[in-house]
Amino acid sequence: MFILSQQNTIANHFLAELRNVDVQTDSMRFRRNMERLGEIFAYEISKTLTYEEFEVQTPLGLANINLTKNQPVLATILRAGLPLHQGLLNYFDKADSAFIAAYRKTQKNGSFIIKMEYFSTPDLDGRTLIIADPMLATGQSMVLCCKELMANYKIKDLHIVSAIASQVGVAHVKAHLPKAKLWLGAIDEEMTSKAYIVPGLGDAGDLAFGEKV
Repeated sequence: MFILSQQNTIANHFLAELRNVDVQTDSMRFRRNMERLGEIFAYEISKTLTYEEFEVQTPLGLANINLTKNQPVLATILRAGLPLHQGLLNYFDKADSAFIAAYRKTQKNGSFIIKMEYFSTPDLDGRTLIIADPMLATGQSMVLCCKELMANYKIKDLHIVSAIASQVGVAHVKAHLPKAKLWLGAIDEEMTSKAYIVPGLGDAGDLAFGEKV
C-alpha cells in the first residue's frame, strides 16, 4: 500500500487545497488538484510496470531506453472519478479507458445499498487495470465494481487509486480484494453515519461538477 501523505512532497499541497473549504469554492481548481494527484499516482505506479529496451532514432544516432512494454487500462467510477482519471490519462496517454456507473441508493431505514448500472470497457484479459475513485469510504462500491470486472475478465494486475480513504474502506478492500495494490493520498480514521469520511473533503463529485439534485 502506497500513501502519498506519508511523504514530504508537493502532493501534500494539492491534498491540502482539496480539503480546504475556502479553496473548494473554485471548482476548476478542485478538479485540477485532483488531476494533479492522478498524475503523481501515475508516475508512482509506472515504476511497477514491465519495461523493455527500445532503440530511438535521434538526429545524430541511436539511443537505447527502457519503455513500458504494455499500457494499462484506466477505469473510473462516474462521475466523481473523472478528474482523477484524467490525471492518470495525462501520463498513460496511450492507455485504453473503462467507465463504470455505480451509486449509493439509500433505504428508508437510513442504510444504503450499492447499485451498478453499467460498465463500458475494452478487453481486460491479461491486462493491468488501474481503477480510480477519489473517495474510498466504505469500500463497498469499489469492491462491487472490481469483482464485476474480475468475473468477466482475467485481469493480470489490479491497482486501486483514491485521494482519501477511510480505515474501514481500506480494511474492506483488503479483505475482499487481497491481490489489489492500493495507492492513496491519505487515510482518515472516521466516517459519519451516512458514510462520509471525516475529516475527508466532502462530496468530491459535487465539488468538481456542482451539486446534484
